[in-house]
Amino acid sequence: MEPLARNIAGEIVMSDKPGEVMRKWREIFGIRQREIATSLNISPSVISDYEGGRRKSPGVEFVRRFVKALLSENFGYSSELIEKFSEMEKGEGAILSIREFLSPINCIDFINTIHGKVIAGNNLRDIELWGYTVIDSIRAILEMSQNEFVKLYGLTPDRALIFTKVHLGRSPMIAIKVTKPRPRLIALHGLHPNKVDKLAVKIAKSEKIPLVVSRLRTEEELIENLNRLR
Repeated sequence: MEPLARNIAGEIVMSDKPGEVMRKWREIFGIRQREIATSLNISPSVISDYEGGRRKSPGVEFVRRFVKALLSENFGYSSELIEKFSEMEKGEGAILSIREFLSPINCIDFINTIHGKVIAGNNLRDIELWGYTVIDSIRAILEMSQNEFVKLYGLTPDRALIFTKVHLGRSPMIAIKVTKPRPRLIALHGLHPNKVDKLAVKIAKSEKIPLVVSRLRTEEELIENLNRLR
């Protein structure tokens, strides 16, 4: 629970549009404005003003109270989602970065952000991404069971999975082939586009999952670029 609370609070505080992040998390947990306002003992209009950008950024104390109310046992129907997030935290060693978007990002824009070279895939402009997960491929293969791979998908499979420390790309693609659900895009980082294994390309084509290689030099640069996506 505590790591989840810290993650939500951190995302709100660091965002250029904290009200939109507050709305995103409130809607994720299925809580109405009036309900969260009652829990905070404030008027629903205060929540509405924050979410609509009509109030200044909330202070740290308000964010703390908001997150505490969000995860409160008063909203019992949120417990299943909280449990899902808690399970995701257990696999965080292999997950370098995970994020859900407030609104969809076009696949082409995403590929440009990571300086991607398309290896396989068609009609990329028609694909919308609602999030991404950056994964340490070595730790994922060594530490995560087949059932635990679902943690990589966050709230939705309509996302990009980005595998780092990749040598040929075969292992991540085989792992994706034998598990469900399927991501909308797979990106590999750590190898030259010409070095992608032929079997990895074949799997991408047969599963109809676009495959790209990020040409950014470091994982830090990759994550920094992704953090700029809005």
